[in-house]
Amino acid sequence: MKINVLFSPLNADELYFTNKTVVVIDVLRASSTIITALTNGAKEVVPVATVEFAVKVSGGMFGGQTLIGGERNTKKIDGFAIGNSPFEYSREVVEGKFIVFYSTNGSKAIVKAKFAEELFICSFINLSAVVKHLINLNKDIEILCAGNNNLFSLEDSVCAGKLISKMKRKNKKIELSDSGLAALALFEKFGENIFSMLKETEHGIKLLENGFEKDVKYCSENNTTDCIPVMDGKVLKALQSEDEK
Repeated sequence: MKINVLFSPLNADELYFTNKTVVVIDVLRASSTIITALTNGAKEVVPVATVEFAVKVSGGMFGGQTLIGGERNTKKIDGFAIGNSPFEYSREVVEGKFIVFYSTNGSKAIVKAKFAEELFICSFINLSAVVKHLINLNKDIEILCAGNNNLFSLEDSVCAGKLISKMKRKNKKIELSDSGLAALALFEKFGENIFSMLKETEHGIKLLENGFEKDVKYCSENNTTDCIPVMDGKVLKALQSEDEK
């Protein structure tokens, strides 16, 4: 079992992910928000790469059961029902709904990896559940960090490193690429206090400046849900356990 990390979606084209097992991470905030939406009963989340496509897709979906959610540069987009704060995706708002979702970084990264054989969404809030599932799969893994406007982001890389650290505790034979070793080193350097780390990142600072400290705190919390979003065709659904199938 080998783990490789891509620190930005720019590091590979779409075909690179063909037939691979991929984990997409966008801690602030798309991964955390998508996980929250599915935890709170959303039927599925449709990630899209452009605002225009979000509007186009939502127009033909399930009538009043569809919500358009997302943001551009931390702000809710005009005409969208909800933004990219996990607190907007409460059970009262999203249960039973289909959500078309666009974000500056996260949804684009998910779409970039659309040819993956298996694609999962990870953040700190569901990390242990993802670790358990990946260990059971026992396949080579590509971790794709959404980054920040196609550049490196510390928070996604530290989350990747924490994922690797926990997996290595369960399987000593895991091999790491150079980027995997780098992500692990970043977690060991910056991962002692996740909330403090997030507040010092470029994107964390931007969120704080725009009044989203509550979101940053939420995204720093560990293992608040066992929900694992998995790509099923072109939509994300909550991964079902064997008992639920």
